[in-house]
Amino acid sequence: MAQTVLAIGNFDGVHRGHQAILHTARGAAEGRPVVAVTFWPHPLAVLRPERLPLLLTELPERIRLLKEAGASQVRVVEFTRQVAAWSPEQFIEATIAPLDPATVVVGRNFRFGHGAVADGSTLADLARGRFDVINLPLLSGPAPLSSSRIRHALADGDPAGAAWMLGRWFRYSGIVVQGDQRGRQLGFPTANLTVPAGHACPKDGVYAGWLVANHGSEPMPAAISVGSNPTFDGVQRRVEAHAIGRTDLELYGAPVGVDFVAHLRDMKRFSGLDELIAQMAHDVTRATDLLASAGPPWAPGMPPPRSLRTPSSSCA
Repeated sequence: MAQTVLAIGNFDGVHRGHQAILHTARGAAEGRPVVAVTFWPHPLAVLRPERLPLLLTELPERIRLLKEAGASQVRVVEFTRQVAAWSPEQFIEATIAPLDPATVVVGRNFRFGHGAVADGSTLADLARGRFDVINLPLLSGPAPLSSSRIRHALADGDPAGAAWMLGRWFRYSGIVVQGDQRGRQLGFPTANLTVPAGHACPKDGVYAGWLVANHGSEPMPAAISVGSNPTFDGVQRRVEAHAIGRTDLELYGAPVGVDFVAHLRDMKRFSGLDELIAQMAHDVTRATDLLASAGPPWAPGMPPPRSLRTPSSSCA
């Protein structure tokens, strides 16, 4: 008897479309373990690094989200030029066959084999008599859903649109680093995360959201700044999250997550400290009020936010 059900994909972001693949795999499992098969690094990092998209999730976060979505195990295929050169048949023998699947679930845009020549229909033809293949159609509805559109929403400063597609708030994760400590001096201490090249992050501005000090802990309401601190001629782009009402946190060196809920304003340069402090106090008040009434980012049947239904948010 075959031992597993496989869900295969790149799964960057583990958005609602990816979650549907895992849900379908669990429905087909009949007691078998569901194994998510993903690829790292991103194939374009190997084949066309100049076209590599900004990553929505690092590998540890992707693995955690895949397990939350229903995977019993996660297998990571190291993507190399050798893997890219495999024929479709070689891909099946090296990646799928050793996991002894009864069923393999893929999305309609899944491609494999040298030059991405094969798709889910090819997989079904090659698998005939060995395992079943479920070729899941892309989620349809009033707004398209894809990792690229999530990146586009973040670049537009639209965390609500990103959250609708993700099925959760977009989380920027990292290790808290020591900043300039100006926030503490001004009465608004922050947990600071660097924004390295290659990582997706909302556009520069001020946001309402949540600071999560440890995975599974109670989120703390936060006012969040993204940018290089132009008032002080900063050059390093950072995410700076102020846990509202908290001045006792010691988070240096700790992993945290920052969940983005709503865009409050664009980043601006202030003429002096008094103007900056007054604006920061106003930002905290607005964030507090907004978060007190913020519902879940997505639930079955919830329509997309208006931003995803307007031409300005279209994505090629």
